[in-house]
Amino acid sequence: MYWKETMRQMNDIGIGSLVIVGIISIFIGAVTAVQFSYQLQGGFIPDYYIGYIVRDSTIIEMAPTITCLVLAGKVGSNMAAEIGGMRQKEHIDAMEIMGVNTAAYLILPKLIAAVVVIPMLVFLAAFVSIIGGYLASVPTGIITDTDYVRGLRSFFDSYNIFMMFVKAVVFAFLLTSISCYQGYYVKGGSIELGQASTQAVVLSDILILFADYLIALLLTS
Repeated sequence: MYWKETMRQMNDIGIGSLVIVGIISIFIGAVTAVQFSYQLQGGFIPDYYIGYIVRDSTIIEMAPTITCLVLAGKVGSNMAAEIGGMRQKEHIDAMEIMGVNTAAYLILPKLIAAVVVIPMLVFLAAFVSIIGGYLASVPTGIITDTDYVRGLRSFFDSYNIFMMFVKAVVFAFLLTSISCYQGYYVKGGSIELGQASTQAVVLSDILILFADYLIALLLTS
């Protein structure tokens, strides 16, 4: 029962978010490449730094943070509404009367699924962003294919990948636990359920940004 629910949540979070994550990521990479190429005009920095900046800014910051902020709005609000609806319709009370551990059944599969799947989405977002930077800069003549690839290969530090996955796991835990908490303890009717969903997204976004700062401070000091 727990395994099936975990697989369902993985499918909902992962497959259900692929399109929005892909669209956002490709434009993040494209905008980063275009903006940085604009900053390089008339300077002494070589053009291949565009690929280098797109790679590192995407891996370290853009992919984990922007992706999880978007998922907090999409996945988090859905979790809060789903569990909150069950609370209001007394489904949770009925399950507790039957002896089901509702917190373990309703929250734990979501938490496990998010911690496993969201880092995968973040990795995909980083990859797609780099492709987006390529599509925005090479075909338009901003930079040559050779220079962009040279920038991607320059000054690479695998520690940045580690930072990206640490952020992804922490952000996944935060957005899931906050959203499930808001839904599980909701009271009242549909107005309160809407407020709980909104509050879940707002709190998740704030804590994700705060955790982003703390992780950057700890892992780069």
